Amino acid sequence: MTHIRTMFVCALFVATSTLAHAGTVGREQDVVDLRLGQRVMVDDGTCPAGQIKEVRGAKMTDSGVTRTRTCVPRFGPKSK
Repeated sequence: MTHIRTMFVCALFVATSTLAHAGTVGREQDVVDLRLGQRVMVDDGTCPAGQIKEVRGAKMTDSGVTRTRTCVPRFGPKSK
């Protein structure tokens, strides 16, 4: 019985960790259903050169998930 529970917990962990991965969109209006803890990169040109806007589902409220917006370094392909 504990083996089945362990497998269930592992599957649940994998499913929730894949939901939290960041995606990239061109406009913040394209982010419709932001989940708690989810991060989405928005490339709309509002941040300085070398940075990109990160929108996070920060806090659960009665009206839904509250968003936070910050400019973070843009990570591109590494060069030698």
